[in-house]
Amino acid sequence: MQVWTEVSQVPTGWGPSVVTLGNFDGVHRGHVAVLRRMVDDARAAGAHAVAVTFTPHPAQVHRPHDAPPLLLGDRDRIELLEATGLDAVLLVTYTLDFARQTPQEFVERYLVGALRARTVVVGRDVRFGWQNSGDLSTMRGLGEQYGFDVEVIADVRPDETPDAGPAHRRWSSTWVRELLVAGDVRAAADVLGRPHRVRGVVVHGDARGRELGYPTANLGATTGLVPADGVYAGWLRREHRPDGTPVGQDRVLPAAVSIGTNPTFEGRERRVEAYVLDRTDLDLYGEEVVLELVERLRPTLRFDSVDELLARMAVDVEDVRRVLGAGATRSGSVPT
Repeated sequence: MQVWTEVSQVPTGWGPSVVTLGNFDGVHRGHVAVLRRMVDDARAAGAHAVAVTFTPHPAQVHRPHDAPPLLLGDRDRIELLEATGLDAVLLVTYTLDFARQTPQEFVERYLVGALRARTVVVGRDVRFGWQNSGDLSTMRGLGEQYGFDVEVIADVRPDETPDAGPAHRRWSSTWVRELLVAGDVRAAADVLGRPHRVRGVVVHGDARGRELGYPTANLGATTGLVPADGVYAGWLRREHRPDGTPVGQDRVLPAAVSIGTNPTFEGRERRVEAYVLDRTDLDLYGEEVVLELVERLRPTLRFDSVDELLARMAVDVEDVRRVLGAGATRSGSVPT
């Protein structure tokens, strides 16, 4: 899949294309269903399938103080978009200057001029251009003017997806956020179609876990919404060492993940840290890792003594084994 961060990077003569627009935060089941259908249609028509998306999220530009937290960083969003079979993603840097384009200017420059759109796939509530003045009617009118079809996609609901969850609402990023804030990562995975992930670089912590016999990888600044405080069963996924060389063995490892302030030791800073089961030999400092969260085992608790904490940590480790399965191994493939 090709990834362009400037419209000028689109190769001359690219197209024809089937193009869709969206933020695709989380790349949940609804996104995946629409994108895979679009890819199939593009293949049948002999066209490229392209998604146009934005960074940062437009809400972070227009209303930064109350914009919703993002489910994914750009790197994971692109990785999951690629897994749908898209030929290309145009990741547009969203600024106030970009937002001042009229609907016609946006369509003319991006969809027609650069991507040579044959079909544009949008939701019924699509908005684009200056002050969101462009809507579905606008897009259809521009399609007639510039010679592309407009395909309207309906919301995808759980009852339309095999092996899905409860059918009381449509798949949405908002639904996932609500579940993660509540710590329900298992239900969030039902909406996402995969475990929720948090990415960050491993940094030095207090070394308290090593002293207790449970050395942890502490994540610095993270991307991906950090769910409610608690202890989680999950997978620690490695991709590259700090020097950029790929990881061979030990690429995906079972882990007990702790999120919170460590109240037993009067901690104040909220942290994300992971203990890789049965491993005290790993040196992950400086390495960027992904935590895939499978199930919340319990909330964060304050223990009256270190011995009481250690006893509960032993129970947590066994609970992680139970949740992840005997042997606690998995492939390093991208979940979809």
